[in-house]
Amino acid sequence: MNNLYVIHALLAAALFGASTPFAKLLVGEMSPWLLAGLLYLGSGLGLGAVRLVRDRGWTPSGLAKGEWPWLLGAIFFGGVFGPLALMFGLTRTSGSTASLLLNLEAVLTAVIAWVVFKENADRRIVLGMLAIVAGGLVLSSSGGDAGTRDWLGPLAIVVACLCWAIDNNLTRRVSASDALFVAGAKGAVAGSVNFGLALALGASLPAGPILLGTLAVGLVGYGISLVLFVLALRGLGTARTGAYFSTAPFIGAAVSIMLLGEATSMAFWIAAALMAWGIWLHLTEHHEHEHVHEPMEHSHRHIHDAHHQHEHVIPGTGDEPHEHWHRHDVLAHKHPHFPDIHHRHSH
Repeated sequence: MNNLYVIHALLAAALFGASTPFAKLLVGEMSPWLLAGLLYLGSGLGLGAVRLVRDRGWTPSGLAKGEWPWLLGAIFFGGVFGPLALMFGLTRTSGSTASLLLNLEAVLTAVIAWVVFKENADRRIVLGMLAIVAGGLVLSSSGGDAGTRDWLGPLAIVVACLCWAIDNNLTRRVSASDALFVAGAKGAVAGSVNFGLALALGASLPAGPILLGTLAVGLVGYGISLVLFVLALRGLGTARTGAYFSTAPFIGAAVSIMLLGEATSMAFWIAAALMAWGIWLHLTEHHEHEHVHEPMEHSHRHIHDAHHQHEHVIPGTGDEPHEHWHRHDVLAHKHPHFPDIHHRHSH
C-alpha cells in the first residue's frame, strides 16, 4: 500500500477531530446554524485564496463535463442537506445519542461503496472498519442519555449520516481532479447556503476576533482536512478512507483531554485500543490478483509508472510528476493494489 494516502486519511481525521473541541468553545458565541455556515465559509474562502496564489490567478477547474454532476451532488448532500438534518436532529436529541449515531457515517459510507459502487473489501478490511467504528461507539456511548425528545431527532441524525455517506462516495468520483478546487467549491457553496439560512432565521454576526477565529477553524478543520480526505480517496477508495476518517472522534477526545483538561475514562482507552487494532488491520492488508484495466481518459498528477506509459504531445509535460489529460489503454497485469482511481474493477 502507498502509505502516503494512509497518512492523508489520518491527517484529515486529525484536523477534523481536533477542530471539534475548538468548535465546542465557539458554540456559546453564536447559533449552531451560523457556526456551521462560518466554518464552511472559512474552508471555501481560505482554499479559494490558496488556489489563487498557487496558480497565480484564476484557472479552470479541470473537471470533465461528466464530473460536474458528481461534484454538485456531493456538495448538496454533504454541505447542505447533511448539516440541515444534523441541526434539526440536535435540537431534539441528547449529545450522547447524537455522538453515538454519528458513527453510522463510516458504516453507511462503506455499505454504499460496496453495494452501489462495487468497491472491493476483503474480510480484513471489514473487520478493521468494524473495530474502528466499535471504538467510536465505545467512546461516544460512555455518557448519559438525557435530552432525547422523540424519534424524529435520532432519525434526522441518521439522515445526516446517510447524506455524508453519499457525499463521500460521490466525491470519490471526482477525487482525481484538483483537490483544492473540489474542497473549496464544497466549502463555498455549503457555507453560503448555511450562512444565508442562519441570517434569515435572525442570527447576528459575532465580534470580529470570534468571527476570524471561527473562519480559521473552518479553514483548518474543514478545508485542509477535506483536501487531505480527497487525496486519500484518490489512493484508498471510499470505504478504507471512511474507516480511517472515523478515528476523528477519538482524536477530538484526545485534544479535549490535552487542551480542555477533560478527564479520561476506561471507555477512552478501550476505544483507543480498538481503533489502533483496526488501523493495524488496514495497514497490513495485502490485495493482489490478475486484473484488467479498461480504457479510460482523465487528468491527475502522475509519474510514468506501470499505469502511465503514454506519449506526450503537449510541450513541457515531460518533467515528473506532472498533470495533464491522458488516456489509459487496455492493460492486464498482477500486482498489489487497492481501489484507487485506477483500480475500480469488479472481483
